[in-house]
Amino acid sequence: MTGVALLDAVRAIVGDRHVRTDAAARDEASVDGLKKRAHLPDAVVTPGNVAEVAAVLRACDAARVPVVPRGAGTGYSGGAIPVRGGIVLSMARFDRILEIDEANLLAVVEPNVLTGALQAAVEARGLFYPPDPASLDTCAIGGNLAECAGGPRAFKYGTTRRYVLGLEAVLPTGEIVRTGGK
Repeated sequence: MTGVALLDAVRAIVGDRHVRTDAAARDEASVDGLKKRAHLPDAVVTPGNVAEVAAVLRACDAARVPVVPRGAGTGYSGGAIPVRGGIVLSMARFDRILEIDEANLLAVVEPNVLTGALQAAVEARGLFYPPDPASLDTCAIGGNLAECAGGPRAFKYGTTRRYVLGLEAVLPTGEIVRTGGK
C-alpha cells in the first residue's frame, strides 16, 4: 500500500477531519516537553474508539508504516515522538474517566485522562491517587504508564504501574488484548 493509499484507508476508518497532514499538526507531533525535534510524521491520526485504533494499526502494519502513540506528549524521554516518520496516533479523543468505583478503590480511565484531573476527581470523593509527575496538570495516564512516571511521591507509594490492575490495549498488528481487570 502506498502512502496515499494508506492515508485514504485511514481516512475511511476515522473520518477525514481526524487525519491531519498539515505542517502545524505534523510539527506539533514531532516534539516532546523539551521541544527537541525528531522526525516529522507523515500524518497525525486521531481515532475515536478502540475499533478505529485497531483498524488503523492493522492498515499501518500491512503497509509496514511505523506508528507512535501519543497522548499529551509532555514526556522528557522522547517516548511520544516519531523517530522515522510514519503515523502519530493521537489519543486526544480518549480523555474520559469512565468510572470511579469507591467501594473497590478503583478508577477506569481512558489513556488521555490528565493525571491532575484524575487526582481531583478521586479526591472529591475522599480518595487518593498517589502518582504525581511534575507535569501532572498536563500529562496523561497512558503516557505515565508507558514511561513509568511517578513524581516525588513515588519514593513512598511507587510509580504509575503499581496502580494498574487491568488494561485494554491494541497491539501493533491491530489485535485487541485485555489483561487483568477489576
